[in-house]
Amino acid sequence: MKAIKCVLILVVVMTTAAGCWAMEKTTAREKTDKQLVVAGNNKFALELYAKLHSREGNLFFSPYSISTALAMAYAGARGETETEMAKVLHFPTVPSETVAVKDTFARMRFHSAFGTIVKDLNVRGRKGSYELTVANALWGQKGYGFLEEFLGLIKTNYDGQLNEVDFIRATETARKTINTWVEKKTNNKIKNLIRKGVLSSMTRLVLTNAIYFKGNWARQFKEDRTKEAPFTLADGQKADVAMMNQTAEFNYTETESFQGLELPYVDDELSMIILLPKEFDGLNEFEKTLTVENLSKWLGKLRNREVIVSVPKFKMTSQFALASVLKSMGMIDAFSANADFSGMNGRRDLFISAVIHKAYVDVNEEGTEAAAATAVTMNLTSIGPAQIPVFRADHPFLFLIRDNHSGSILFIGRVMNPKA
Repeated sequence: MKAIKCVLILVVVMTTAAGCWAMEKTTAREKTDKQLVVAGNNKFALELYAKLHSREGNLFFSPYSISTALAMAYAGARGETETEMAKVLHFPTVPSETVAVKDTFARMRFHSAFGTIVKDLNVRGRKGSYELTVANALWGQKGYGFLEEFLGLIKTNYDGQLNEVDFIRATETARKTINTWVEKKTNNKIKNLIRKGVLSSMTRLVLTNAIYFKGNWARQFKEDRTKEAPFTLADGQKADVAMMNQTAEFNYTETESFQGLELPYVDDELSMIILLPKEFDGLNEFEKTLTVENLSKWLGKLRNREVIVSVPKFKMTSQFALASVLKSMGMIDAFSANADFSGMNGRRDLFISAVIHKAYVDVNEEGTEAAAATAVTMNLTSIGPAQIPVFRADHPFLFLIRDNHSGSILFIGRVMNPKA
């Protein structure tokens, strides 16, 4: 009996140890998957910025919102459509042991990793130190017959519930219903996202993402120190703007061509990074150097030190129709009669007719309020110095709002004229 008891104990110990090892391996794999998703999203963010920065004036958008909305569409993509979307959006097919984009296991792992990031942002955003919500929803034609597998994947990973509307008989009612949802999820900051004429009786599905952020600076600017001061525009003209001022310890870096400053929000979980060219007309050239590799290098050189900071108050709203931009980046089939979104309904009768994005940001002495929403519509197939450095953002600069926990770029933009 003693011998039998010893064997049983040995088996239990081995089973438990094996279980722990498997859990550690799974956790490590999930961490790697998340890192791949974040890296891909950030690469797409900067590539999309490179496409959009040729627009004149101020610029602001949420690449994270756009990636999330398109990730939900990607869940139903198959064949060449799936391959093109993965390439343009830099959606990883997870580690090298997975053989193809089309592999079901790889597909599930990708959406699980993406969903984990979404859920983590929402959990931390509910803690009370700052407000951060990411909301997703599907708006489908009544009785259209979407696959349960597709709907379940979106619900499980993106918390995106299917809402049935009637695009065929009540297009305008459906448009207003979706826009009302967007307004509510962005604290009334994003209004009329989908304008008249975008939806039609041929619309069968709209995928929406809304992101809202409101956070106070960890070190707030005092209102009595905000003063009117000249802001030099890219053409050399000047505009008087409200400049916020303070001297405090911040993460800072400097090169021959630009200065970098990190302004953390309460809890240090999110930050605004400001990248300021030294020349008043240097932003255009600086934007050409904005890559994932360079950004990572610049962020790695940020060091805590006392800095004299002057930053303008600003508020802006930007709106984009992104179909042509995404096609120019290589996402062609998804917008054509060749589209294969059979993972949504078992048929190849859907294509993306529009990708619409709208974003809002307000930066003031207390902190930042930012919101963005994206809609993807699916139609039936038809066709360091020694002295205290001075960081004075009194000319055009680039900025981004970053989740320090995951490394995700949530918002990115530039200020050409704070009063525009």
